[in-house]
Amino acid sequence: MSEENKPLIFEVSESNYEDLVIHNSTHVPVLAMFMAVWSGPCIKTSDTIAELAVEFPGQFILAKIDIDEQEALKEKFSITNVPTLAIFKDGKEVQREEGELQADELRILLKHYGVFRASDEIREHAREKHLAGDTQAAIVLLTQAISSDPSNVRVALDMVQVFIDIGELEQAEGLFNKLGEKTMQSELGLSISSQLNFKKLAKDTQGIDALNIEVAKNPDNNQAKFDLAICFIAQHEVDKALDQLFQIQQQDTNFKEGAAREMIGMICNMLEKTNPELSTTYRNRLANLISA
Repeated sequence: MSEENKPLIFEVSESNYEDLVIHNSTHVPVLAMFMAVWSGPCIKTSDTIAELAVEFPGQFILAKIDIDEQEALKEKFSITNVPTLAIFKDGKEVQREEGELQADELRILLKHYGVFRASDEIREHAREKHLAGDTQAAIVLLTQAISSDPSNVRVALDMVQVFIDIGELEQAEGLFNKLGEKTMQSELGLSISSQLNFKKLAKDTQGIDALNIEVAKNPDNNQAKFDLAICFIAQHEVDKALDQLFQIQQQDTNFKEGAAREMIGMICNMLEKTNPELSTTYRNRLANLISA
């Protein structure tokens, strides 16, 4: 790896702080991270920033400051919580964030200081077009983004999502399977993989309309309820899916060797990131049902 392509990540002490943080911030943004090795949120945020430093070599500096080893710097900047991220520009601290930061939040932060990929800008325009109903324009934009920046796997994942949304499952799966194991096992990759699986499972059922009629005629048909739950999940109607699954769990705890219980747990895991309170509510409901 050439010097210009190396990520700029440094361990900072009181003796090199002026050079690594203050002086360097006159050239590129410096993200000074006050952290502790015993803190999980610190390690996660540090690892995420390090990945971004690899993606944007030379465009910003990650300056890691261990508060247990650098008491003077901890006191100098009045650090009371970790992780604390202080951004330096032109020799001065210009922004401070406390707590664990996710990749999307860090990308937004970096973009404010001019560190971003043009293909991500095109992604945002494509997403707006797709949500507005102009899916064809979104596909054109994503195709442009892939052509201009083929290494940005987020663009390809967006294209897979569009294909899923419009029911082109073969195209979605074909593109997804080309993206590599690391991308497929990423948080977004796992979400898309789950969507693909449910869409394919839903195609093998009678469909929502027929299943609704069947359940209305025969409320004890738990297989129809289970299939209906799959269809609802495929359409992102999680509440309706869980309603069917809880009915099954209440009527027959051993249905398909606990399949309803397992699917409720899986949905709770899916909700954990986006709606942790709702996830906890459903987990408690399931626990109460099991222990009743």
